[in-house]
Amino acid sequence: MINAKQIPLVVDLDGTLTSTDTLVESLIKVVKQAPFNVWRLPFWLMKGRDGFKDAIAAHAGLAAEHLPYCEPLIDYLRQEKAKGRQIILATAAHHSIADGVAKHLGLFDQVLATETGHNLKGKVKLQAIKEKVGASFVYAGDSQADLPIWKAAQAAVLVNVSKRTAETVRQSVPIEREFFSDDAGISVWLRALRVHQWLKNLLLFVPLLTAFSFMDINKLAAMALAFLAFSLVASATYIVNDVWDIDSDRAHPRKRFRPFASAQLPILHGLAVAAGALILAFVLACVLPTSFFLLLLLYLVLTSAYSWGLKKYVLIDVLILSMLYTLRILAGSAAVEITTSSWLLSFSVFIFLSLALVKRCAELVWLRNNGAKVTPGRGYRVTDLVMLWPLGVGTALFAVVMFGLFISEHETQGRYETPALLWLVAIGLIYWLARLWVKTSRGEMHDDPVVYAIQDKGSLVTLFMILAITLAAYFLTLDLSL
Repeated sequence: MINAKQIPLVVDLDGTLTSTDTLVESLIKVVKQAPFNVWRLPFWLMKGRDGFKDAIAAHAGLAAEHLPYCEPLIDYLRQEKAKGRQIILATAAHHSIADGVAKHLGLFDQVLATETGHNLKGKVKLQAIKEKVGASFVYAGDSQADLPIWKAAQAAVLVNVSKRTAETVRQSVPIEREFFSDDAGISVWLRALRVHQWLKNLLLFVPLLTAFSFMDINKLAAMALAFLAFSLVASATYIVNDVWDIDSDRAHPRKRFRPFASAQLPILHGLAVAAGALILAFVLACVLPTSFFLLLLLYLVLTSAYSWGLKKYVLIDVLILSMLYTLRILAGSAAVEITTSSWLLSFSVFIFLSLALVKRCAELVWLRNNGAKVTPGRGYRVTDLVMLWPLGVGTALFAVVMFGLFISEHETQGRYETPALLWLVAIGLIYWLARLWVKTSRGEMHDDPVVYAIQDKGSLVTLFMILAITLAAYFLTLDLSL
């Protein structure tokens, strides 16, 4: 560590002070606020980099208070500021963003940023630093693009730089401080892809199971391809949804820890992975019947519409969610060309509507218990629990009624050896659904009831018994007449 405490400390913004890229986030906000702006981007680019940033900043209005900051670096800057050291923010970001950050943090004596006709990047930034700060300065940066500035500095502060870049800097100037965050490992990507949510795509197997055709190798292979295709599309839409919702997620007490909201993963990397997943998914879908391909495309359209706007509307969001669950069963039928009972499809609509309402009520209960009144980014209020509660319980019971009609159906009676046993399944469903709603009322429900179901022992035991009884009803011949 060197003695450079009286030398001004110049700090970069994107990737250094904040873990994200403010230009990328501003672009997302511009498109989100007015999708038509996508067609205006090429014309803004024709104005040059500085003109492009001017146009984006004028339409975006990025909120500095919601950006994810490198807290260890900020703590260090506060310590140096308290010692009387001059702290300067120098960034290629637009001056409106830089000024907002400086005002929010209250750390900087001076701000150097991109302005009209002056894009502050690379050598231009170095020249501005020398003109405004002087030839003697310490520079805090994060990337290889900062190498020319580090070479001209008296010392360097390294923030999350690569090993190669760090070695290059060490050969040029002394290192004042280094700050590192944990690398985004496979566990972070698994969270971003929501791999645990792939369990929902097991619904594709429902037609195969209800027809008891799971011993057909060809059908199993087709279903495996369908499962992978749906899972890849689901993961892609989760990534895009998280990027789209990055502002509201950061305002949420729990969702702010998601990989993109917390800037554990770069937004552009996430979008690239999402695009790759979509391409692979539809390549796999081409191997299956055309009807499956079209249903997968419909699923993508509905999930995109949900992510980009429909989820903001009360009740419409939960109706769309229940439709998406049922669509999985229809897609499973298409993949293996098996007809599914209309009563079973009706049952799926109501049970998944109930589960979607569990999700909303669980969130509202948590917000109520923590003193909040509204759900960030959605139209729900805590006071809506009065109406959502009976609706959720009512749809759960109606789902059981639909299941009863499925049991009484002529085709079901002919397919199962002892169809009367399925009434025990109906009782199990009543218990399981009622248990979910009781846990929700106690504030013990996870944000996602599917995640709760695979973690809760009572749910696992109940679901296992339901499966066992269903198999017994199909294979065992019992005389249950009185």
